Amino acid sequence: MRISISTPVEQDYLTVKSGFNESLFLKLNPPFPPVKLLRFDGSSKGDQVILELNFLLFKQQWISDITEDRTDAHEFYFIDEGIKLPFFLKSWKHKHRIVNAGKYSIIVDEIEFEAPLRLLTLLLYPVLYLQFLYRKPIYKKIFRIK
Repeated sequence: MRISISTPVEQDYLTVKSGFNESLFLKLNPPFPPVKLLRFDGSSKGDQVILELNFLLFKQQWISDITEDRTDAHEFYFIDEGIKLPFFLKSWKHKHRIVNAGKYSIIVDEIEFEAPLRLLTLLLYPVLYLQFLYRKPIYKKIFRIK
């Protein structure tokens, strides 16, 4: 299943690129489930991010490797792929794009995911879509011209 959400922001793409850090990562997490960041290396190939998701009655670990990154005159992007996922996910690939739009840029979240069961994949779609929609006002606020 695929999700793509675009958010135009007021800063140029290289400034936005420099703002993709641990602080932003923590601000982007929705209220539920609470997330504890165990490791954040960055957004370059070979980096790793390790999270602990707290579902109140149990916790699940999520480990993603950054498998690719690139910066050129048109955009910056990096891809995180899940290598250890919560029980409800079978696969996860998230391409974070920051597209050059002159003085401004467009942040694009492109997500591909699959649950162990087709029905669960369909049920997860609106939940994940809303979780990524949650990011739009945060991106706009953080990457606003001051």
